[in-house]
Amino acid sequence: MDLRIAGKSVVITGASAGIGLACARLFAEEGCRLTLVSRTRARLDQATAEIGGDVRALSLDLSEPAGIEALVAQAGVPDILVNNAGAIPGGGLEDLDDARWRSSWELKLFGYIGLARHLLPAMLQRGSGVILNIIGIAGAAPRYDYLAGSTANAALIAFTRAVGAHSAMRGVRVLGLNPGPTQTDRLVKLYRDRAAARFGDASRWQELVADLPFGRPALAEEIADLAVYLASGRASYLSGVVVDADGGALYGA
Repeated sequence: MDLRIAGKSVVITGASAGIGLACARLFAEEGCRLTLVSRTRARLDQATAEIGGDVRALSLDLSEPAGIEALVAQAGVPDILVNNAGAIPGGGLEDLDDARWRSSWELKLFGYIGLARHLLPAMLQRGSGVILNIIGIAGAAPRYDYLAGSTANAALIAFTRAVGAHSAMRGVRVLGLNPGPTQTDRLVKLYRDRAAARFGDASRWQELVADLPFGRPALAEEIADLAVYLASGRASYLSGVVVDADGGALYGA
């Protein structure tokens, strides 16, 4: 299937690992020109060397306004923006102090909004562009033990729907993707720690995900397949929607 994105310029944040890196690989396979963004220079260099082709790396902190401004200045207005940077810690009200709550929102919630605020006007003037927000299923299925993340994700779902409905009238698509638990380095570490605490054996972490749909987490590549499709010309009538990719767990027993 021709996704009709060959030659498109793509900016991916949080691109040095996990879902972001998986997306970068697939966009590169489709012949896109990539700008990969992350705070970690060493991992970025490794990713760009692995992918090869028309790809560059920018090591920037998108939790700071200066980082967002530097990205826009250096990368310009891409055809496709994939907002993916951000990791919000777990816990309820008693577990996260005000500073931790706010700092985690700076990168994901305000980082996504900030980049959209900087790039969307130019996309609207141009009459084309895609902003894809990788959000997370906790925004649709909030949990107290992931309260800061659930709340930020819910806000991003509302933001995506409202902006995507508006932007579609001028040729720009804004849409979102809610992955469920996905087998990234971060998830494996989390479950290895839990297995060590419960069983005294970190290698038994997969026992703790056996009750997920299909008996496992999603693969980063599976989420990336859907992300690249949503950003492609094959999904040209989708905007203001957020797709849940959790294997049906949201509606399970």
